[in-house]
Amino acid sequence: MSIMVDTKYRSDAQEIMDDFDYNGEILHDSLDKLSKINRWLGGHRVTLNGLKKLLKHHPKKEPLTIVDLGCGSGDILREVAEFGKKKGYKFQLLGIDANENTVAYAERLSKGYPNIEYRQMDIFSEAFGRIEFDVVLATLFFHHFKEDELLKFLKPVVDRANLGVVVNDIHRHRMAYYLFKLLSLTISNQTIVEDGLTSVLRGFKKKELIKISQELHMDFKIKWKWAFRYQWILKQSKSINTDLNSLLY
Repeated sequence: MSIMVDTKYRSDAQEIMDDFDYNGEILHDSLDKLSKINRWLGGHRVTLNGLKKLLKHHPKKEPLTIVDLGCGSGDILREVAEFGKKKGYKFQLLGIDANENTVAYAERLSKGYPNIEYRQMDIFSEAFGRIEFDVVLATLFFHHFKEDELLKFLKPVVDRANLGVVVNDIHRHRMAYYLFKLLSLTISNQTIVEDGLTSVLRGFKKKELIKISQELHMDFKIKWKWAFRYQWILKQSKSINTDLNSLLY
């Protein structure tokens, strides 16, 4: 019997933090530690660099609405706000999370950012369908969903996004699993340890992201990033023969 973890197929296992009633100090501690780990492993940089690629030819004087799905504590949006302020962009930022307790904590941490708003919302709801935006960010979020759910959700979202969608998510790989298992020896929060390992097993392989992109008939770019992340950028397909690579790189 092999003792090696099997990463051939995506896992359907649920994460502890998928429980929308998850609350209290343990939630706050989990969100804080997730933010630190994400920053330490370079995850924030993956999302921010993807956004920069979409903004490459966008005039700074034109306002932009950026939506962050599964925003958690709002750490990504605060970094985007700082970037926008430094570079002279006019960002209106909206964080969406299904857990009202998480939204309340993000609001508390973002009091010094007047251009950030948060809403408790189901991304599959009609309310989300009425939101207008230019860019959608999804950091460590899409691995929570099955492929058919992503296909159903992403097509209208990419169609509505004037500039595109930036996804930063986990590369499902044995090495990623065992590296996080090693890292977990330094983490006291058991929720982070268990959810982190489950997240790796729910992550993606490149061929799966390509398959989804092709079924969506979207222009896309997928790039591997440390630590075992994929930066996946989606844009509407153009009627003219537009080379996405030339736009983004």
